[in-house]
Amino acid sequence: MSTPNALVQKLWNYCNILRDDGLSYGDYVEQLTFLLFLKMADEQSKPPFNRTSPVPKGFGWDALMKLEGDELETHYRHTLTELGKRSGMLGLIFRKAQNKIQDPAKLRRLIVDLIDKEQWSSLSADVKGDAYEGLLQKNAEDVKGGAGQYFTPRSLIAAMVDVVAPQPGQAICDPACGTGGFLLAAHDYVAKHHQLDRAQKKKLKSGTFFGIELVDSVTRLCAMNLLLHGIGGDLDEDLPVVTKDALAGKHGEYEIVLANPPFGKKSSVTIVNEAGESSKESLTINRDDFWATTSNKQLNFLQHIFTILKQHGRAAVVLPDNVLFEGGAGETIRRELLKQADVHTLLRLPTGIFYAQGVKANVLFFDRKPAQETPWTKQLWIYDLRTNLHFTLKENTLKRSDLDDFVACYNQKNRNTRKESERFKSFGYDELTKRDKLNLDIFWLKDDALEESANLPSPEIIAADITADLEAALEQFATIAEDLK
Repeated sequence: MSTPNALVQKLWNYCNILRDDGLSYGDYVEQLTFLLFLKMADEQSKPPFNRTSPVPKGFGWDALMKLEGDELETHYRHTLTELGKRSGMLGLIFRKAQNKIQDPAKLRRLIVDLIDKEQWSSLSADVKGDAYEGLLQKNAEDVKGGAGQYFTPRSLIAAMVDVVAPQPGQAICDPACGTGGFLLAAHDYVAKHHQLDRAQKKKLKSGTFFGIELVDSVTRLCAMNLLLHGIGGDLDEDLPVVTKDALAGKHGEYEIVLANPPFGKKSSVTIVNEAGESSKESLTINRDDFWATTSNKQLNFLQHIFTILKQHGRAAVVLPDNVLFEGGAGETIRRELLKQADVHTLLRLPTGIFYAQGVKANVLFFDRKPAQETPWTKQLWIYDLRTNLHFTLKENTLKRSDLDDFVACYNQKNRNTRKESERFKSFGYDELTKRDKLNLDIFWLKDDALEESANLPSPEIIAADITADLEAALEQFATIAEDLK
């Protein structure tokens, strides 16, 4: 019974019963997280593990198993509140936790029939981790309020990690970590590609991965995801992920940064005055280690990522198109980045691969370098995985094999011997700086759709593209209108 798919199916089928009580997918995954943690802490306090449980007496799994009806509901609520006050992994997973399962009979069934029936600690990390990842994926697919915005396609993450090729002992950070996809892929890469000694295995488990997440409930999912995959020390040791605003300041230095910062509107906060009128104020970030002051979140994340890289540190970051061409602060930031980093590769992503509709995005790969007079970027190589390619989230999803050609062209073992191809071209520093506003939004392939009307994409693809462009334009106009007020 312990294949990941069977486990996901079993847990998921029960979710549909709870949906009738108004529980969302996200709420369900969250309640499972609380209960799984308590069950695993209980298992690990018994032979053969015999560890001291981080859960205080009276609030453990055994207490829940004994109760039913209103008593169970009341005790579960108290347990969540009590554990949320604790420190370490316990406090991280239970912070601001609330019981969302209103029917005690259904809560009891979830505890006794579903979670207690499995020995979670004896399942391999792959089975547990893949099952949980499967639940997160299903949650992301839930269009009405799923966590799609926190979810980067796993096939894209795998290709990014393959070309960055993390090594044992390197500190790896994702400053917008969502449910931890990049950190897990990097962990699997190191574990698979290297024979690790005991000290290296310990370091990989605790002291290699650092995630920052803005939203408490997402940090919780990330922490559990890492824990089930065997990352993070014992249940109360160093925390691999913390909740805070990554952009507020430098939070360390790392050899590798892998990230897909939130695609969102400009950073702004709504302020309501005493008369009840609301106004939006732009959250412009002023940091003396930034090159430019802007309220554009993605440009700020790009600057932030540069600041947290060690010298010769490497970054791979998913960024929307506007980061490539936006004037003003955007131009200043691109100019400085090309000078102070070796910005060597840009992967233009196809549309239809993210849960946020109509997003046009890229992956920018760069290495931070020590200060010098001459610019570090000599050649920017661009791979076009967008022109004439159409992917969708359901029927034609982006697979890892769709990125094989990019990975081969990237030539991780020796980037100096790259060769141009139809989709892969190189542009010299002088050529880039001569472009208006240092615009890196470069394409050269002919778009078949523009060539012949016979080759037009299907009406629904055209309609989706038009809608996405209009929505993006409206958002920008709305922001300008707000700013003018």
